[in-house]
Amino acid sequence: MREKPYHHGDLRAALLAAAEIELTEKGVEGFSLRSVAKRAGVSHAAPAHHFGDTNGLLTALAAEGFTRFQDTLDVREIGAVDARDRAIRAGFGYLEFALARPALFRLIFSSARPDYTSPDLIAAAKRAYDHLVGLVEALGGGEADVVALWSASHGLADLIMGRKLRPMVQKSQAEQEALVREVIGRALPRRAE
Repeated sequence: MREKPYHHGDLRAALLAAAEIELTEKGVEGFSLRSVAKRAGVSHAAPAHHFGDTNGLLTALAAEGFTRFQDTLDVREIGAVDARDRAIRAGFGYLEFALARPALFRLIFSSARPDYTSPDLIAAAKRAYDHLVGLVEALGGGEADVVALWSASHGLADLIMGRKLRPMVQKSQAEQEALVREVIGRALPRRAE
């Protein structure tokens, strides 16, 4: 069987898009370069040429994932009235990304497959972490507050994705949002009055 001719304008982007679909459908365990190439309609050697091996492609996808993650937070923060509102909106962005892209979320936050010594992945992850630190510092908080906000946002995302917060499911959308806002708000530092 002949491979389809390549018609993409940007092979790297096409391979990353195919890789995300592959990851979503098969998880890290079933992920393969050959399947990604087939999805992208290119030769089975094309992903290896661009990314080296499976872990190289997963590393590039994780870097892209962190970029999309941060972009989601940035969009959610538009229109914030103050630093506290901005941090709460970022928490909602965290949830939005996790629920919209659960496989990518797990890849960037739970998988050992990406190479976290990759300069691109380091830069993308650092951008997201530095943003988190900036949110907390704007509220006068420190390291423990960074951990608290990250833990609250991540814990909510993980529990909601896993459908473990059963009492929340029984609430209306407005009640759910109010509860999430309150939980994230409790994780934020409060300036001394």
